[in-house]
Amino acid sequence: MKLILKGGRVIDPSQNIDTVMDILIEDGKISRMEKNISISEADSKDNIEIFDLKNKMITPGFIDMHTHLREPGFEYKETIRTGSEAAVVGGFTSIACMANTDPVNDNRSVTEFIHKQARLAAMANVYPIAAVSKGQDGKVLTEFGDLKDAGAVAFSDDGNPVTDSGLMRHALEYACSFDMPVISHCEDTGLSSGGLMNEGIISTQLGLPGIPGIAEDIMVIRDISLAGFTKTRVHIAHVSTAGSVQAVREAKSAGINVTAETAPHYFTLTDEALKEFSTNFKMYPPLRGSDDVEAIKKGLRDGAIDAIASDHAPHSPIEKDVEFEYAANGIIGLETSLALSLRLVHDGILTINQLVEKMSVNPANILKIKKGSLKTGSDADITVIDMNKIWTVDADKFRSKGRNCPFNDWEFKGKAVMTIVGGDVRYADSEL
Repeated sequence: MKLILKGGRVIDPSQNIDTVMDILIEDGKISRMEKNISISEADSKDNIEIFDLKNKMITPGFIDMHTHLREPGFEYKETIRTGSEAAVVGGFTSIACMANTDPVNDNRSVTEFIHKQARLAAMANVYPIAAVSKGQDGKVLTEFGDLKDAGAVAFSDDGNPVTDSGLMRHALEYACSFDMPVISHCEDTGLSSGGLMNEGIISTQLGLPGIPGIAEDIMVIRDISLAGFTKTRVHIAHVSTAGSVQAVREAKSAGINVTAETAPHYFTLTDEALKEFSTNFKMYPPLRGSDDVEAIKKGLRDGAIDAIASDHAPHSPIEKDVEFEYAANGIIGLETSLALSLRLVHDGILTINQLVEKMSVNPANILKIKKGSLKTGSDADITVIDMNKIWTVDADKFRSKGRNCPFNDWEFKGKAVMTIVGGDVRYADSEL
């Protein structure tokens, strides 16, 4: 089956393309991109499908480099199938899943299991991120080479910081030998222990123990220092503070190989949202103050922050419908991440080209996967966006099993209306 996408605005920062043209897809690959691709006499309606995408944007498939699929072990929260379905509805053709499963993805068998389940789901591409340390306990490194051979694309103990600086140094050096990134969850537990939200005026008013921003900043600075000393690279996960943004910015200026991501909630919400004690606003890192939000936006605009990732963290009511103190951290994000990020474009903070870089091109480059481009011969992983589509969030209708969404009933402008993975249409809006 061939596909022709006609008349859409094609945006591909990897080739400096931003123009209206058609795309021909054959055998799961990008075959041609031209102003007007006509149907040859050899083609019939039986082996070609045409989509009129006038007034739509066509981009390289979006990549969420930080998501939690919960399988194996926590299938009541999410499965690889339901998470992959949520991904394609949200416009993501590829997702990278964190290692904090049960058992932890710290060995070949778990990595291979994730790949098998992803193939059976046949939705988004799924790239496993393996643990840095066995059991994510921060004591003994995993077998990086074996995990890479099994299909892991990065290493992270996300959910737990690697507190032992010596172990982190060895992890960076070990990963560098395989040209793979270490994704760092930056948290000084001596400063964050017992905290429930951002430390500040709001935490004082609510009488909740706080988590100071410095708990993140200190570990960001440590990992940057280690990367500089070892001449390796490090990726900073879910940046939430102004201090972290500035540390990454200065490190890049100094030539240190550091990249960073943030999540939509950190440039959309502040700790003011917790005044109603809704557990759907409880996450880690916690929502910060307005100055931090503005710093995140500035960091996205000037390139200090390279990528936007959802940090999709589904939980069941068992973990969320409890007292605030006992509720699990995390929110779902695969089906709202793009819409929240498009607000940056509508507000003039980012151009659409910059957004595509941060949600497709840069994640592909950081993870060293052959995605994020519409070059001829590349995999036909494509996201089609209607920038003007108005829609309202209804978490009860999400493909994800999770319902822990702080944006329920929010109205958005802009949505993915088609997601193509390997030349197959995995999601299409009913209007198409």
